[in-house]
Amino acid sequence: MIRLKRAFEGPFDEDGYRVLVDRLWPRGVSREDAALDRWMKELAPSGELRRWFDHDPDRWEEFRERYWRELDAKRELVEEVLRTAREGPLTLVYAAQDRERNNAVALKEYLELQRTGDAQ
Repeated sequence: MIRLKRAFEGPFDEDGYRVLVDRLWPRGVSREDAALDRWMKELAPSGELRRWFDHDPDRWEEFRERYWRELDAKRELVEEVLRTAREGPLTLVYAAQDRERNNAVALKEYLELQRTGDAQ
């Protein structure tokens, strides 16, 4: 199971393995409060893509497509995250205010599609 959670929300036992998937550390959150198992900034969108998107809802679909292409080039990291998700609950932690259109949402969708592909 893959879950999403904002970095500003406290950790819970059911979060399982907690991975920050942002390139930048969330402002105002201490490492202790974040209670992360790992920070995988390499899985975050490139700085160029992040700046282009700028959390503009009108750019969401294109952002997601571009980000997925970036993820296609990071097979080893994607496989590592998928292995972790198979072992137990995985929570992708992010800082964005928009809970529906952010890189963690796009990453979760991508990972779930990859898992579905594994099952076929």
